[in-house]
Amino acid sequence: MKNSIQVNSIGSIHSENGLFYIQVKDEYKEGLTSLNGFSKLQVVWWGDLFDASKERFELIIDQPYKSSPKEVGVFATRSQFRPNPILITTIIVEKIDFEKGIIYTPYIDAENDTPLLDIKPYHLYERVENCVVPEWCNHWPSSSENAASFDWANEFNF
Repeated sequence: MKNSIQVNSIGSIHSENGLFYIQVKDEYKEGLTSLNGFSKLQVVWWGDLFDASKERFELIIDQPYKSSPKEVGVFATRSQFRPNPILITTIIVEKIDFEKGIIYTPYIDAENDTPLLDIKPYHLYERVENCVVPEWCNHWPSSSENAASFDWANEFNF
């Protein structure tokens, strides 16, 4: 097992003034070839604002959700505080500017200038039809389309 790995940013995520887009570095723009036609993408990013030694070892979170158990392990959450702050978001593709290396989306839950690690197309075969979740979160939306109108503020304890 390797003790160290190397991860490089391939661009950045921008969220400013209600505009959300992904800027791919010039040397990686060619990788966007044939991405047109995908309505959803999985964006892998580095939670750089949450990358502190202390936070990497916070493995138990005190009741992050109103209906969750009193303690929840970090791997049972989508928390940005993780041993490695690698975060994944599925986005809707509004438009791709291949020349400039920009992917526009109506929303992404990353801060402005967040380091971009990878982009993957979302395929239909990745959809899980029979997903079972614990009772404390089984009332959450069953799709990203329904999540936009869900009252998330009423779910979190922060």
